[in-house]
Amino acid sequence: MAAFTERWQELNWDDIRLRIHSKTAADVGRALTSRQLSRDDFMALLSPAADCYLEPMAQKAQQLTRQRFGNTVSFYVPLYLSNLCANDCTYCGFSMSNRIRRKTLDGEEIARECEAIRAMGFEHLLLVTGEHQTKVGMDYFRQHLPAIRRQFASLQMEVQPLSQAEYAELKTLGLDGVMVYQETYHQATYARHHLKGNKQDFFWRLETPDRLGRAGIDKIGLGALIGLSDSWRVDCYMVAEHLLWLQQHYWQSRYSLSFPRLRPCAGGVEPAAIMSERQLVQTICAFRLLSPESELSLSTRESPDFRDRVIPIAINHVSAFSKTQPGGYADDHPELEQFAPHDGRRPEEVAKALIAGGLQPVWKDWDSWLGRRSQ
Repeated sequence: MAAFTERWQELNWDDIRLRIHSKTAADVGRALTSRQLSRDDFMALLSPAADCYLEPMAQKAQQLTRQRFGNTVSFYVPLYLSNLCANDCTYCGFSMSNRIRRKTLDGEEIARECEAIRAMGFEHLLLVTGEHQTKVGMDYFRQHLPAIRRQFASLQMEVQPLSQAEYAELKTLGLDGVMVYQETYHQATYARHHLKGNKQDFFWRLETPDRLGRAGIDKIGLGALIGLSDSWRVDCYMVAEHLLWLQQHYWQSRYSLSFPRLRPCAGGVEPAAIMSERQLVQTICAFRLLSPESELSLSTRESPDFRDRVIPIAINHVSAFSKTQPGGYADDHPELEQFAPHDGRRPEEVAKALIAGGLQPVWKDWDSWLGRRSQ
């Protein structure tokens, strides 16, 4: 069965880098007047030549965002269920080689976390775990997902890659979406940063969104960990290729794009390439122009000031007051964090900032009985 691997094998990393860096101001100008971006147009908008065009890019991105999403920005929050992990990854605070205290929430602890999250007004939940197939795998999910799902309007997951059959089963338990980030699309770099565990399998991870599409998962999230490879521009272009492939083959699913930059964590590596805030805005705008209907998300990895300035341009999905450790909402234990969030404002503060910018915070925009069904 066809998978994105086929397209990935046709793409040459060094050739793409050269093509992006060879784009001119004229190429950027043509891209900005295109009704439907080509791959070359997208390369131009990612290129250094586009830096001088950030204002018109932002204006067009904002126009497309308002046309598709109005003034709304939806809220979600991550719930970390476990920091157990059987992988050794150089950039992650949960890596098995890091000497941190490990914790997996039981049913009672999950209930306390859900209660604390509900008290803040959140209706959309993202479940996050380290990758540990035996202790935090399907048996754990079967045990706890139904009770969690009953309390929230939508449920998404960011856990280890699973099989198509497992995703189909989780859908019957109320799963609406899955976020799975390739980290980097450069295979040699990927191998250098994934030292032990199942995450070493580059192609199993690369084909995870295909399995999600075949399982009928409603929303599929993509992204690269910016700074892991030495070329964030090429990694972001690869994300675009992945998105275009999936939209063509699994058009029934919706798509979400995130732009995580490396943040400090226990045992973490320094970024191989630095993406500035200006370049992050450029990248966000480029993706909005490429795919006006896709959800663009910005997490608490970024600073409050940056988020307040950028969300009104092209973002329609944000987290707030995120805790990146198991038990972070009911029992705050910072020593368990996966990474240190930058924007620590409470959700009502983030909502107030959005309203001040003329936007409408949306706490709930989903009910399965209104159309999209979980079974």
